[in-house]
Amino acid sequence: MTGYGSTLLAVGHYVPKTRVSNAELERRFELDAGWIEQRTGIKHRRYARDDEAVSDLAVAAGERALSQIGFDPARIGLVILATSTPDHPLPPTAPLVAHRLGLTGAGAIDMAGACAGFLYALNFADAHVRRAKEPVLVIAANILSRRTNKQDRSSAILFGDGAGAVVVAPTKDERCGLVGASFASDGASYDLIKIQAGGSRQPLEADMAAEMALMQIENGKTVFNRAVKMMVSAAEKALGEAGITARNVDLFVPHQANLRIMEAVRARLGIAEEKVGSTVADYGNSSAATIPLTLSATEAAAKLKPGQIVLMAAAGAGLTGGAVVYRL
Repeated sequence: MTGYGSTLLAVGHYVPKTRVSNAELERRFELDAGWIEQRTGIKHRRYARDDEAVSDLAVAAGERALSQIGFDPARIGLVILATSTPDHPLPPTAPLVAHRLGLTGAGAIDMAGACAGFLYALNFADAHVRRAKEPVLVIAANILSRRTNKQDRSSAILFGDGAGAVVVAPTKDERCGLVGASFASDGASYDLIKIQAGGSRQPLEADMAAEMALMQIENGKTVFNRAVKMMVSAAEKALGEAGITARNVDLFVPHQANLRIMEAVRARLGIAEEKVGSTVADYGNSSAATIPLTLSATEAAAKLKPGQIVLMAAAGAGLTGGAVVYRL
């Protein structure tokens, strides 16, 4: 074998200190105690401080991942930031993150793939590592608390803020890295999850209602069904490309949308409950950040080991989604 593979050399995550409990939201929406956890599996979520931006969360997660590597971070060739809530519409946030991390020689780009953004970024990173033989820092970060309508129960109970990061590095073992992937989209479901104003279709205007710039979820049942179908289909195709079955998976890390979606996908794939990585109870749904955040929390629990097979799957606004099979 003369090629290169990739490896997840280090992981890290950051969550804001402010923890918002279900009790607070249940009082706001006049819900019975336990209602939110029963339906979503979420107990708490984190909210960023007023002076925290996505770049702050991303830098903190990136620093934690970079602190674990055994080489000069200046060797990082590329920084990819998966986010739906950048610091500004323009410029992209990734160059600032790279600068603050001291990665001044690296390329840097934002990827807006909603909840599936990390998987697209990881696919991009794996390809770059194999071609250029240089490490890539992938970060996913979001501050959704500022894009959530605090009076809309359907979204307010789900979303939180957080960041996760991985260092993808070259290895001479070409069997390692991304060994299967499948990506999908469903533009017919484009309007099911959206922030209506702020883009070229509907610019922000001074007299516009505030809700126009906040997240809207239409028909939660349809979102559930289509997201589960997309994640299951993508995971099956990715496993098929890798030449394995769900029984070969050592760790399954789905997007932490809510526990009902995660459990439905797990059950349809036939993956044992003990193989699922989950942080949804403590951190809620931080969109693209949930998978790397969970990988980092799982690593902290010493569950990730060389040679293991990790399956990751996600679906989100757009709809856009996919799955990857990664051999550690």
